[in-house]
Amino acid sequence: MEQTAEGIALARLSGRLDAAAAPYVLARLKDAVADGKSRLAVDLSEVSFIDSTGLGTLVSGLKAARKAEGDLRLIAPSPQAQRLLRLTTLDRVFVTSDTLDEVWA
Repeated sequence: MEQTAEGIALARLSGRLDAAAAPYVLARLKDAVADGKSRLAVDLSEVSFIDSTGLGTLVSGLKAARKAEGDLRLIAPSPQAQRLLRLTTLDRVFVTSDTLDEVWA
């Protein structure tokens, strides 16, 4: 996780967000919230695949952020991730954008 000048905790993910990677990602998201960073952004531009466990991780991170009066937003989800978000209607829940500058605008 890195911190932007605007106080957003940014997670840049790559590869697969699946059952193997999900526990690590969720721990980092929850750690950020515990450290007082409730505005989270997850960069999915380098993520080639997301499964149901990975999607659950994003939802859990979103819940943790919102409980702390923040939010979790997605940056540049891949076409596969966009399809998955639409299929699960989570595209109505997550705010997404193409860049970090736009996601909190």
